[in-house]
Amino acid sequence: MPLTRPTITGTRHAVSAGHYLATAAAFSVLEGGGNAVDAACAAGFALGVLQPDIVSVAGVAPIMIRMADGRVETIVGLGPWPASIPPDLFREKHGGKMPPGVLRTVVPAAPDAWITALRRHGTMSFSDIAGFAWRFAAEGFAMYELLATSLHKRQADYARWDYNAAIFHPGGRAPLVGEKFVQSDLARSIAYMMDQEKAAAGRGREAGLEAARAAFYEGDLAREITAFQAREGGFLTMEDMARYRSPIEPALAVDWRGHRVLGCGPWCQGPALLEALLIAERHGLDGLAHNSPEYLHVIAEALKGAFADREYHVGDPNFIDVPIVAMLSEAHVARRAAGIDPARAHPGMPERLIGAGADAKPPVSAEEEPPVEAGTSYVCVVDRWGNAVSATPSDGSWTGPLVPGTGLMVSGRGSQNRPDPTHPAGYAPGKRPRLTPNPAMVELADGGIMPFGSPGNDVQPQAMLQVLLNILHFGMEPQAAVEAPRVATYAFPSSSSPHDYFPGRLSLEARIPAETRDALAARGHVIADWPEWTALAGCVEVIRTDPASGLIAAAADPRRPAYAIAI
Repeated sequence: MPLTRPTITGTRHAVSAGHYLATAAAFSVLEGGGNAVDAACAAGFALGVLQPDIVSVAGVAPIMIRMADGRVETIVGLGPWPASIPPDLFREKHGGKMPPGVLRTVVPAAPDAWITALRRHGTMSFSDIAGFAWRFAAEGFAMYELLATSLHKRQADYARWDYNAAIFHPGGRAPLVGEKFVQSDLARSIAYMMDQEKAAAGRGREAGLEAARAAFYEGDLAREITAFQAREGGFLTMEDMARYRSPIEPALAVDWRGHRVLGCGPWCQGPALLEALLIAERHGLDGLAHNSPEYLHVIAEALKGAFADREYHVGDPNFIDVPIVAMLSEAHVARRAAGIDPARAHPGMPERLIGAGADAKPPVSAEEEPPVEAGTSYVCVVDRWGNAVSATPSDGSWTGPLVPGTGLMVSGRGSQNRPDPTHPAGYAPGKRPRLTPNPAMVELADGGIMPFGSPGNDVQPQAMLQVLLNILHFGMEPQAAVEAPRVATYAFPSSSSPHDYFPGRLSLEARIPAETRDALAARGHVIADWPEWTALAGCVEVIRTDPASGLIAAAADPRRPAYAIAI
């Protein structure tokens, strides 16, 4: 099948991001002498303006950085629940559900995460990188199909809050494709942070970055955010805001065929990607044809095992004891792999294998389709010095009210905690949600580096796994690996409220042949048909460096308005 676009190849640096203007912003930074961290921050901040239905400037931003000297770290970019939220609010007052609105609010992490990355490893000022986002907000950009469709589809959700509706449905309707879309209030909020930095610039770059951060977390923006929260019945306070600093944590790593695959820790679903890869490898991939029934069956069943362990064990490791060493151990992976029946799909979520005690099965959803929660985007960058960044900013604008006058949607990622505090991913004051965004990288056996990631809620590690194997197992070039049709299982409770569970469901893009679909159904998979191309299958961006040739290859997923560029 012919590709929709080529793999983009250069010799100096490369970017791939979820919107073409974010790619252009990052590329401009690289061409101007900035490094990968500067460029990724520019793109990531801009995505909150360019994709406001699925990313928020005041949302989450998990970031993985690998410097040219081999140092790897993750900037968590995920805020905790307010300290004052009652410990069993949702069961006591909301029927065990988490209603839309400010009660889902956690401390907004993205501004601090980007500034932390700049402070630790960047070379530019906040204004240098945020100027692109300001320009796209103040001067506007052309409405594109995916955003226009989202705004139209979610019109009732936006209409719940007058200020949201005024921004995203000006004149009472969603903007049409090709119309200019402006976010003036958001531009003023970004400009305020930039102005505060400039006022402190005489004291040096570090002081300027801290002033930009303080503008959001301690200054006028923090006061507007917390005052609005109080009026709406929320719990976020000035103390919560001022206290927040993005934690720096090591990446998880597993060895696979001479490569070192890096993922984020159990504060997110990063472990699911690594575990599923190990389970599939242990069960056996060699000899299976690409996207054959046998191969897709193994992938789906390996993912089920990894997601089962996510459900049973994964949550904020500051609050619960996550058995991450056991989950990724050879013995446990072997047990999960042995539980895969080559001839029959597991009918739902596999059983607990670590720890004592039985687990109640989650309720089965009555919905026909898995709900789509506020989404995510992605950016990866590799620069001329060999530094690499992988980042997955997120949060949308239709599940809660924007703060009037600011254009800011404060992170509602509390929706990815359970209302039941006893669940591993249950909420608690000061606890972090178990986040779906999970940027990743591979330190390649040949000495190269490969940052990659995707939006897509629970589909993220599934899409990432398939693209990883397309490149490193099947030998595809990056763009072919990204464009190949994908599948996704939903045989586990969703990360996002209302945490739906669809036992046995396996969704397939329609480019997968009917005979493959039938063979999977014969194995017991409950098949759901996707179109030939769908954003529900994720949007994977990837860069791969090749030390032998000196080339850098970049690919972007055509399922969304993502683009790659290299030179």
